[in-house]
Amino acid sequence: MSVSTAAVDQSVCAPLPVLGADVTVPLVTGGDVTYAALDYAASAPALQRVWDDVAAYAPYYGSVHRGAGYLSQLSTDLFESSRVTVAEFLGCRADDQVVFTRSTTDSLNLLAAVLPADCEVFVFETEHHASLLPWRDARVTYLDAPRTPDQAVATLERALAGRSPHGPALVCVTGASNVTGELWPVKELAAAAHAHGARIVLDAAQLAPHHPVDIAELDVDWVAFSGHKLYAPFGSGVLAGRADWLVDAEPYLAGGGASRKVARRADGGVDVEWHTTAARHEAGSPNVIGVYSIAAACKALTEAGFDRLVDREQRLVTRVREGLAEVPEVKVLSLFGDDAPRVGVISFVVEGWNSSHFAAALSAEYGIGVRDGLFCAHPLVRTLLGSEPQDPGECGAPEAGPGERSLNAIRVSFGAGTPDEHVERFLGAVRELVSKGARWTYRTEEGRCVPDRGAAQV
Repeated sequence: MSVSTAAVDQSVCAPLPVLGADVTVPLVTGGDVTYAALDYAASAPALQRVWDDVAAYAPYYGSVHRGAGYLSQLSTDLFESSRVTVAEFLGCRADDQVVFTRSTTDSLNLLAAVLPADCEVFVFETEHHASLLPWRDARVTYLDAPRTPDQAVATLERALAGRSPHGPALVCVTGASNVTGELWPVKELAAAAHAHGARIVLDAAQLAPHHPVDIAELDVDWVAFSGHKLYAPFGSGVLAGRADWLVDAEPYLAGGGASRKVARRADGGVDVEWHTTAARHEAGSPNVIGVYSIAAACKALTEAGFDRLVDREQRLVTRVREGLAEVPEVKVLSLFGDDAPRVGVISFVVEGWNSSHFAAALSAEYGIGVRDGLFCAHPLVRTLLGSEPQDPGECGAPEAGPGERSLNAIRVSFGAGTPDEHVERFLGAVRELVSKGARWTYRTEEGRCVPDRGAAQV
């Protein structure tokens, strides 16, 4: 069974059509402007193709598995074929399983829940909190931030060589930093892990939307990513890879769908026989819309020509970095250096500016959406800034003076749906803000930095 869905326009190189491309927002200085969404690293806009595919399926929506009705059977077929699509998108091996979750965070917490007894986890301090924090019930070794890809591999090799006892071990590493956008040496880290008897999971939340990911080619054991960063914002995620640890452990969540058979015992208790497939960790009614949207996004990126999308994004990366380099007050944050390959995620600070104030001014005065803060990667950003963080929402704090360190950072991120015009508007706004200053004063309101409309315009 299948649903007739939208066909991708092969003539579209990039930007790919996304929802919200024509949304206008009010400016505090008066008038409206087309919104420039440059916060893809948090949530990318839905591809128009994804939205159209979901809309085509929506009238046929039904609960999956075990339903005898036509809509249930069609939805089940769509759900399971989406699993196949995702496996193909990730280059999964024949025995790999694709488990649908809520997000990257949920995927890695699932993996943490199924670790073998006495498993030791190795994770760099540079990870996003989604891959830094789930391992609290295991023995965790936190590795210092490396300053080169080679140093990352050497650091991991030393840590793995020194572990005792030589039991099960897992390495968790990002594919692309959500702070600097820099690509990590995943294949080399996987080789180091396997050479020392460890397994490796790849946090591909920031990699998969920007760069092809191939489990077999990278030789990683698992990959985790989120739909909302892959242009499919419907609350779904993926954990794909080896089946044995997943099958050997108790289900992540207990409930309907995870069990094959449940029976009462003579003593009044309950005996449960769990599924031995991915369904073991998919208890409850699955998010069919979310799952199908991920599959639709995988198809859209593949059919549009991922290599062409990567080439175009790299041109935007170069343009943004060159444009920011023309402003002496701007410092771009980097772990591996200027020559490191990276995706469309760039963080920076501006001398003399509070980062929250700067980001708020970009939004209120130019209609540009970026992000400020520590980006759920607090240890990494603190290392890059060399400072302690400011209190949440403290945009009204004294601004950093000349030569002083910024307390937080600003992040601009983009992808397949970003028009060149949005990048140029962003660079122009940065230059103007730095040279002339904000035209409004800003204050904290419910944890957000907003224009102080009670104050006089600057």
